[in-house]
Amino acid sequence: MKKNVLALLVASALPFVCAKQAQAAAFGLAEQGVSGLGNAYAGAAAAAEDASTVWWNPAGMSRLPSGKHVLLGGHAIVPSTKFSNGSSVPAALQTTNNGNGGDAGEAVFLPNVFYVMDFGPQWNFGIGVNVPFGLKTEYGSDWVGRFQGIKSEVQTVNINPSVSYKLSPGASVGGGVSYQRGKIDLETAVNISAAAGGALGPNVEGRNKTSVDGDAWGFNVGALFDLGPATRLGVHYRSSLDYKLDGDTSFSGVPAPLAANPLLSGGNVKLDLKTPATLSFSGVHKLGSQWDLLADVTWTEWSKIDRLPLIRTSGSLSGQPLDTLVFNFEDTWRVSLGANYRMSGQWTLRGGVAYDQSPVPNADTRSVRLPDNDRYWLAFGGTYQMSKAGRLDFGYAFVNFKDADINNDQRAAGRGLVNGTYKATVNVLSVSYQHSF
Repeated sequence: MKKNVLALLVASALPFVCAKQAQAAAFGLAEQGVSGLGNAYAGAAAAAEDASTVWWNPAGMSRLPSGKHVLLGGHAIVPSTKFSNGSSVPAALQTTNNGNGGDAGEAVFLPNVFYVMDFGPQWNFGIGVNVPFGLKTEYGSDWVGRFQGIKSEVQTVNINPSVSYKLSPGASVGGGVSYQRGKIDLETAVNISAAAGGALGPNVEGRNKTSVDGDAWGFNVGALFDLGPATRLGVHYRSSLDYKLDGDTSFSGVPAPLAANPLLSGGNVKLDLKTPATLSFSGVHKLGSQWDLLADVTWTEWSKIDRLPLIRTSGSLSGQPLDTLVFNFEDTWRVSLGANYRMSGQWTLRGGVAYDQSPVPNADTRSVRLPDNDRYWLAFGGTYQMSKAGRLDFGYAFVNFKDADINNDQRAAGRGLVNGTYKATVNVLSVSYQHSF
């Protein structure tokens, strides 16, 4: 039975690369397990309520009842991201097709799976298959910022085996190893009129598509302590991962006079990317027999992502940059508060709020590929204990972004000035079922 369950979890990884839209800061995804969603993930590293603790803090596996636990979860994510033009300046020699790009968001479904089992009075093993990072922005091909970006998509899958060890009835530690597979797809308009110095006339453009993929390894460690009969503290650290991504780039719509130009020729490319490390401190306090209060503070090392050169690895320009993705991210904090109310019978109700800081420092560095800003969460949910073996969780969150001004000036590179404001919201509806046996 154990081998069959583990095989199912690993085989389930393939369709998980469908993540499209980030709901935590930048391109991080907070939707890992459903019970925590109802609390806006307050207390996530200390709650240890179900098998999703594999992700939030593996030390929490020691707090689950004896036996085996399989959790299947799904999240419907419905974003809206709309740009309102301010005083944008079209790219050089481009006088047409200067729209707002439409809604850059897209509704998606995000699944995850977690499994936990004990093998002795002190040891537990678990594994999670989930999507830690995801992003998709896609504008209409006639929008004013198309020379800075039309489509940007990040897809990942994470497989995270973990163990925990119970030091005492009130203390446990845990850790795991993460294997991640990632893919990045980019599409951008190419200002051929500017590249030809105006010799071909205005409004001549092509397309550049780039796709890179690769894998990386990381680790996570955590600890869980009872500070008293009613209070529990969790600490969890998840490491950065060092991706080495390889792939290819291609150009279309290049006129015959420029067909031999190496700057407009396809070939192989590479991109190095380090994901951010995170450090979380969570607490849970029982307030009487029916109420739980939860809190969380998480630091994320987004400053690892600054300038990302996309380097050619073939052709006469091998070793030269095809492009450089400029983000200049800063480290961030996320703060959340929540509460649970245990009703008589089989129901528990949840609520929570969160403030999620954006790593984007200002309007000048805000990218059309990731027009992120600080966001606020309002969440609620519940748990229905169907039986001793079956548990159903559901949650809903409304995420509202602060209006994000952008003033990205790339006129020197023939890509124009994108100036205006983004308005964004996200609705998340999630449900999971855990079976214990």
